[in-house]
Amino acid sequence: MSDILFATGNKNKLIEIRRILQGTGYGVVSMKEAGYDVDIEENGSTFLENALIKARTICRLSGQITMADDSGLVIDALNGEPGIYSARYLGENTPYTEKNAIILERMAGVPEEKRTARFVCAMCAVFPDGRELTAVETFEGRIAFEVAGANGFGYDPVFYVPEAGCTSAELSEDDKNAISHRGKALRKMEALLKEALS
Repeated sequence: MSDILFATGNKNKLIEIRRILQGTGYGVVSMKEAGYDVDIEENGSTFLENALIKARTICRLSGQITMADDSGLVIDALNGEPGIYSARYLGENTPYTEKNAIILERMAGVPEEKRTARFVCAMCAVFPDGRELTAVETFEGRIAFEVAGANGFGYDPVFYVPEAGCTSAELSEDDKNAISHRGKALRKMEALLKEALS
């Protein structure tokens, strides 16, 4: 099985993707590892549009099957923010410790039942012959009242998972991947790829 290119520069995301796809026979190589260090303008209006922009760009350059995802946090009480701007929210170089602190500040006084939020992951695979596979999954939860946990990355420490009774950052990698937006989207994509490549 030849490697699948993954259009991301996010090392944490790549680690998570490789872990989830472990044992499937699919090798995952980042676009940078494959020598494609390009700046892709994500100017779509949805997570799926942005994922497709990334995958189509690298597939066109490489002539290889290319996967991409676009994911982020959607907070109902903040009108869906940070949404598709999750990575660039409050400035691209703003550390997540600061982003999380500001989110908690903005959510001060919002009662528990109105702190609903979800992570969204749009995953796609683009083939050199023009075929496109897509999967969109969510991970439902709430915005916590304080930062907790040291696992995960990004907004995980402020994302409370009621079914687990802790934040996403307090879950083990395996437990998180079993229920997360990215885990669910990758498993769906794995099934679609098997079908497409058989």
